[in-house]
Amino acid sequence: MEIKEQVSLTQFNSFGLSVNAPLFVEVTTSLALQEVLKDPRFENALILGGGSNVLLLQDLSRPVIKISIPGIRISEENEQTAIVSAGAGVVWHDLVMWCIVNNLGGIENLSLIPGLVGAAPIQNIGAYGVELSDVFYNAIGIGRKTGDSKIFEAEDCNFGYRDSIFKNELKDEYVITTLRLSLTKVNHQLHLDYGGITQTLDAMGVITPTLDDVARAVIRIRRAKLPDPSTLGNAGSFFTNPVVLKTKAAQMASLYPDMPSYSIDDQFTKIPAGWLIEQTGFKGKTFGNVGMHNKQALVLVNYGNATGAELWEHAQRVMDAVMSKFDIELAPEVNLIN
Repeated sequence: MEIKEQVSLTQFNSFGLSVNAPLFVEVTTSLALQEVLKDPRFENALILGGGSNVLLLQDLSRPVIKISIPGIRISEENEQTAIVSAGAGVVWHDLVMWCIVNNLGGIENLSLIPGLVGAAPIQNIGAYGVELSDVFYNAIGIGRKTGDSKIFEAEDCNFGYRDSIFKNELKDEYVITTLRLSLTKVNHQLHLDYGGITQTLDAMGVITPTLDDVARAVIRIRRAKLPDPSTLGNAGSFFTNPVVLKTKAAQMASLYPDMPSYSIDDQFTKIPAGWLIEQTGFKGKTFGNVGMHNKQALVLVNYGNATGAELWEHAQRVMDAVMSKFDIELAPEVNLIN
């Protein structure tokens, strides 16, 4: 375990921002993480996974701990379900593919979501009608102050839409080292009625879809509208989809009959942030080195050598426009790091 000084984080953030950290260490085991957390130099360190959900606004004044804990295995199983354990440093999409190869169902709709396993419970990742909380079994975290290991059951996590206790009451208190998911071995419940999956399966000529078919459909949809961070700096969806009262949604639907929306319950409706942004004219429009992507208005893009400050300035520009036009406040899904 090597501690390095003045390390560039360009390769460790999906925006491709040229930002430096004064100290940097990469850990591949829970024990190594516990040792680093004892080091007073890393007391206020930034915990970094895949760097796909952060916007680094400037050079850091604090050190970085890069989580690279590997490993995927079935830790428990019966005839119906299997508990899959994955290290926090596993690439999320690799976990999805591993589960599909092993005929384990539940996360196929979450294919191609960028980032590492350790970040998944923090923001309760979700896509195409499925959220992590639907299959969450438990997670193991290391206390940053105590160094003690703690198991978090589903009821401990206060999961919500792109939200959890790890973003609120326990923010920066624990580092996730292991995630466990409860997945189906038989009688898979496929979620096909969201985001054009059924239509894509039809176009693929699939009549009786398998887990692999659903994953391939999701991958096809995502690749058609989301830029690859390796060629165009971005963090995927920059904003969460706002949730509004049904009365507000009905009022908007009367003005915009083609507005997409998704009912959450008797009181609330979710409106796609990308649609709201598109109505303000920002889709595909560039401002210097930044802009919202021309195929998906929800994606903030670094088109060249933009700084984190420039990207955030544009995000605020978009937020102001949506507020002015719709009286709806957009919230960043991406974490802002000073």
